[in-house]
Amino acid sequence: MKLEKGTLVTRNSHENDTVFKILNIQDDICYLKGVDVRLYADSEMSDLVPYEAEKDEFEEEFDDEAKLERNEYFYLPARILHLDGDGEYLKRCLKFYKKLNVKAVGKQIREEVLPTRIYKLLQEYNPDIVIITGHDAYYKKKGELTDINNYKNSKHFCESIKLARRYEKSHEKLVIIAGACQSDYEELIKSGANYASSPKRVNIHCLDPAIIATTIALTEKDMAIDLIDTLGKTKYGADGMGGIKGNGLMYVGYPRWWKKLKAI
Repeated sequence: MKLEKGTLVTRNSHENDTVFKILNIQDDICYLKGVDVRLYADSEMSDLVPYEAEKDEFEEEFDDEAKLERNEYFYLPARILHLDGDGEYLKRCLKFYKKLNVKAVGKQIREEVLPTRIYKLLQEYNPDIVIITGHDAYYKKKGELTDINNYKNSKHFCESIKLARRYEKSHEKLVIIAGACQSDYEELIKSGANYASSPKRVNIHCLDPAIIATTIALTEKDMAIDLIDTLGKTKYGADGMGGIKGNGLMYVGYPRWWKKLKAI
C-alpha cells in the first residue's frame, strides 16, 4: 500500500502499538496523529507499516449501565461544555454524548487561545461540567517533570482552569476535567481541576475526558462517584487519568411528562 495523506499506519520502532493517520509528508518524513490517542508524532517513512482497519474498529462501544430505565421517573443529566484543541476528537466526543443522551456543547479552540475565551463561554453556556483538552506533550530533553515550562500546553490548560475557578469556585458546582497526553497532572489538580491527566505522563485516549464526564453527568446528584471504578473505564486507568472524590450531578424527578396530554 502506498503511504500518502490519510493512510493509517503503525511504527515498527514502537512495536506497532499505536495507530496513526498520516497528516502530511515532507522529504520522506511523515507527520502523524493518533487515531484514538491524543498524540502527534513524526516518523521516517521507512519505519511505518500500513494498517488495515477492520470495519467499525474505531467506533465506540457503549456501556449498558449508562442507559437510564424509562420508568415513571424523569432524568436531567448534567450539562457539558467540551473545549477541545482538536476538531476530529471533538466530533467523536460529541457523537459519544449524543448516543448517551447527554446534552453537550463543543467548541474547537486552540490550546494557547483557550485562556482568552473560556470565561465568556462559561458565562454563555453555564455548564455543570467543563472539559479542557486537546494536545499536550512532556519534553523529556528539557528537564524536570515538575517544571510546567517543559510541557507543550499544560500552562495554557492551567491558566484556563484558574479562570474557570474564578467563574465558579466550588468543585461540586462546576466539575473541571482537564489535560491531554502527558500533561502535568499535579499542576492541573492544584489549579483547580477535579480530574486531570496524566499521573504517569502517558498518552490518553481521545474519549477519556468524555467517559469521565458522562459518568458524572449520568450519576444521580449527591450520589458518590466511585473514583477508582470511573478511572478504570479509561484507556490506561490511573496511569492516564486521576482526580478527586465527588458526587454525581444528575437530577431525578417524578412523575414523567408525556408529549401528548389528553384533554381534561
